[in-house]
Amino acid sequence: MELFVICETRDVQEEEVRGFTLARLDDAGAVRPWPILVTRKGGKYFGYENACPHEGTRLDTRPGEFMDEEGNFIACGKHGAMFDLDSGHCFIGPCQGKALVPLALIVDDGDLCLADPRLTDEDGLDIPDPGEHPEVLITPD
Repeated sequence: MELFVICETRDVQEEEVRGFTLARLDDAGAVRPWPILVTRKGGKYFGYENACPHEGTRLDTRPGEFMDEEGNFIACGKHGAMFDLDSGHCFIGPCQGKALVPLALIVDDGDLCLADPRLTDEDGLDIPDPGEHPEVLITPD
């Protein structure tokens, strides 16, 4: 299976959350935006789908703003739910007890990567307002 590079490991600092919009094929074979987020805690990297388990909406109501006011947890901008960085587990909010959908990140020669058969190059991704998705980035390794 082909690895797709999301970013370099140095692009995600300790206890920081970065959002990316990848290109993914849906069941009909159409290219769709797939928002994800990547974080780092204790030197380990964690990835999640950028979707609140409460209603499936993006966590960042303002693009790129994922953290609570204190900068300790991932926060849903719409519902106020709070999630642990390293587990994606919700401990406050309407989806308490649920968790973000995890991604199996692969560190490969200084790059953070994903291996998913439905990922594709972003060439087919038609995003009308690039400011809405500030970090469209995915390339095959």
